[in-house]
Amino acid sequence: MADDQEKTEEPTPKKIEDARKEGNVPKSQDASGVVTLFVAILATLMLFPFITKHMLLLFKYYFSLIGTPVDKLFVMDIVVVSIKEILLMIMPLALAVALAGIVAAFAQFGFLFTTKAIVPDIKKVDPIKGMKNLFSLKKMIEGTKITLKSFTTLGVGFVFFFYFILELPTVALFGLGEQLAWLKDKTIIISLVMLLIIFVFAIIDVVIVRKQYFDGLKMSKQEIKDEMKNMEGDPLVKSKIRQIQMETARRRMMAEVPHADVVITNPTHYAVAIKYEQEKHHAPIVIAKGVDNIAQQIKKIARENDVHIVQNPPLARSLYSDVNIDQPIPETLFAAVAEVLAYVYKVNRK
Repeated sequence: MADDQEKTEEPTPKKIEDARKEGNVPKSQDASGVVTLFVAILATLMLFPFITKHMLLLFKYYFSLIGTPVDKLFVMDIVVVSIKEILLMIMPLALAVALAGIVAAFAQFGFLFTTKAIVPDIKKVDPIKGMKNLFSLKKMIEGTKITLKSFTTLGVGFVFFFYFILELPTVALFGLGEQLAWLKDKTIIISLVMLLIIFVFAIIDVVIVRKQYFDGLKMSKQEIKDEMKNMEGDPLVKSKIRQIQMETARRRMMAEVPHADVVITNPTHYAVAIKYEQEKHHAPIVIAKGVDNIAQQIKKIARENDVHIVQNPPLARSLYSDVNIDQPIPETLFAAVAEVLAYVYKVNRK
């Protein structure tokens, strides 16, 4: 009984779908960070001429104000122009990064819209449960991961930044255009280094997040039994099961048509496939039958496999109504079926 209560079984598709409806999905922040940082670097490189142009315009505007008396209108003009130019430089980059964040989230768990994750829950402010979560294994792993990532990123970033600082006395002698080009190169280097570090941690984070997610959804054997019992009682589920069973039976029936000796039709609405193996059965067997669309499919498969199609409306209707699949024909139809088979065998020279 204790084994039934231990959560040792992998979550069922329904369990995962229910968790998804609650907004509980495996999401790695580091993976999203890699995508957004990559897009930010790419967007910066593509927009750098545009940003440089507006930055130079802004500097020229500031230099043109030297010697101008300061008043309220003068200050307002500076604020408006500065905000306008800064927004022109920042907004395209910000939109690209925001779109990258959306794409990164979609790639991890697809489209999801639910309001349950933001609905107030009194259990979330339970101090006892909060203390337990604070010292849980999950929080310990998360804290260790953040610490390692922070120290690694800051350490490597500091080393590169230190060497860049040493170049500043030389860079100070450059013109404004050359200084911006130097800044662009160093920004690319530092960004790529940061991207590489975050990428490594993102891979680790994705593995950990997904393992924690599916471990948290694990079920006991009793929970699986209860879920199956509830699902079997659902009329929609039963209907779906019946539909699947009928489709499976139809495919299996169609697979037997190429092995038939003859297909008897009426000729438009009915089709019945007959097979006779004297060493196995005492009478011919109906291996497939159908009306309308299914009848057309049976005839199509018969034509594709060189199975003879014989038109005999009364016999086709009698076989369809009186004989089930995989059942021998009744004695009352022996003579009619034998006549058809004799004709087919004569044509096939059997």
